[in-house]
Amino acid sequence: METVGSLIDKLSINELKIYHMTEQLDRTDVDEVFKKECEFKLDIMKTQRNDLLDELQQLLDDVSSGKKKLKVYRQLKMYNEKKYKD
Repeated sequence: METVGSLIDKLSINELKIYHMTEQLDRTDVDEVFKKECEFKLDIMKTQRNDLLDELQQLLDDVSSGKKKLKVYRQLKMYNEKKYKD
Protein backbone atom coordinates (compact mmCIF):
# COMPACT_ATOMS: atom_id res chain seq x y z
CA MET A 1 0.00 0.00 0.00
CA GLU A 2 1.22 3.49 -0.84
CA THR A 3 1.53 5.95 2.00
CA VAL A 4 0.23 9.52 1.98
CA GLY A 5 3.81 10.76 1.96
CA SER A 6 4.92 8.59 -0.94
CA LEU A 7 1.91 9.66 -3.01
CA ILE A 8 2.57 13.33 -2.30
CA ASP A 9 6.25 12.80 -3.18
CA LYS A 10 5.28 11.22 -6.51
CA LEU A 11 2.81 14.03 -7.17
CA SER A 12 5.42 16.72 -6.53
CA ILE A 13 7.92 15.05 -8.86
CA ASN A 14 5.21 14.65 -11.49
CA GLU A 15 4.26 18.34 -11.20
CA LEU A 16 7.88 19.35 -11.74
CA LYS A 17 8.02 17.17 -14.85
CA ILE A 18 4.78 18.71 -16.15
CA TYR A 19 6.12 22.19 -15.53
CA HIS A 20 9.38 21.53 -17.36
CA MET A 21 7.71 19.67 -20.21
CA THR A 22 5.37 22.63 -20.68
CA GLU A 23 8.45 24.86 -20.89
CA GLN A 24 9.82 22.60 -23.61
CA LEU A 25 6.53 22.72 -25.46
CA ASP A 26 6.57 26.53 -25.40
CA ARG A 27 10.02 26.79 -26.96
CA THR A 28 10.23 28.59 -30.28
CA ASP A 29 13.58 27.16 -31.37
CA VAL A 30 12.39 23.58 -31.94
CA ASP A 31 10.58 21.81 -34.75
CA GLU A 32 7.05 20.42 -34.78
CA VAL A 33 8.24 16.83 -34.31
CA PHE A 34 9.81 17.80 -30.99
CA LYS A 35 6.65 19.64 -29.95
CA LYS A 36 4.47 16.64 -30.82
CA GLU A 37 6.70 14.40 -28.70
CA CYS A 38 6.40 16.87 -25.82
CA GLU A 39 2.60 16.97 -26.17
CA PHE A 40 2.47 13.17 -26.11
CA LYS A 41 4.64 12.99 -22.99
CA LEU A 42 2.70 15.82 -21.33
CA ASP A 43 -0.58 13.97 -21.86
CA ILE A 44 0.88 10.89 -20.18
CA MET A 45 2.18 12.95 -17.26
CA LYS A 46 -1.22 14.57 -16.76
CA THR A 47 -2.89 11.15 -16.78
CA GLN A 48 -0.37 9.94 -14.21
CA ARG A 49 -1.08 13.02 -12.06
CA ASN A 50 -4.82 12.37 -12.17
CA ASP A 51 -4.30 8.71 -11.27
CA LEU A 52 -2.09 9.68 -8.32
CA LEU A 53 -4.62 12.28 -7.15
CA ASP A 54 -7.39 9.67 -7.32
CA GLU A 55 -5.28 7.19 -5.36
CA LEU A 56 -4.45 9.81 -2.72
CA GLN A 57 -8.09 10.81 -2.37
CA GLN A 58 -9.15 7.17 -2.01
CA LEU A 59 -6.52 6.59 0.67
CA LEU A 60 -7.59 9.71 2.58
CA ASP A 61 -11.24 8.66 2.32
CA ASP A 62 -10.38 5.18 3.61
CA VAL A 63 -8.43 6.64 6.54
CA SER A 64 -11.23 9.09 7.35
CA SER A 65 -13.83 6.33 7.35
CA GLY A 66 -11.67 4.02 9.48
CA LYS A 67 -11.36 1.48 6.68
CA LYS A 68 -7.56 1.86 6.77
CA LYS A 69 -5.13 2.99 9.44
CA LEU A 70 -1.87 4.81 8.94
CA LYS A 71 1.24 3.52 10.66
CA VAL A 72 3.96 5.77 12.01
CA TYR A 73 7.44 4.40 11.57
CA ARG A 74 10.29 5.68 13.70
CA GLN A 75 13.70 6.26 12.21
CA LEU A 76 16.02 4.13 14.35
CA LYS A 77 19.77 4.41 14.57
CA MET A 78 22.10 1.62 15.54
CA TYR A 79 24.45 3.71 17.73
CA ASN A 80 24.36 6.78 19.98
CA GLU A 81 20.59 6.83 20.14
CA LYS A 82 18.94 8.49 23.11
CA LYS A 83 16.52 6.30 25.06
CA TYR A 84 12.86 7.20 24.67
CA LYS A 85 9.59 5.98 26.05
CA ASP A 86 6.42 5.46 24.03
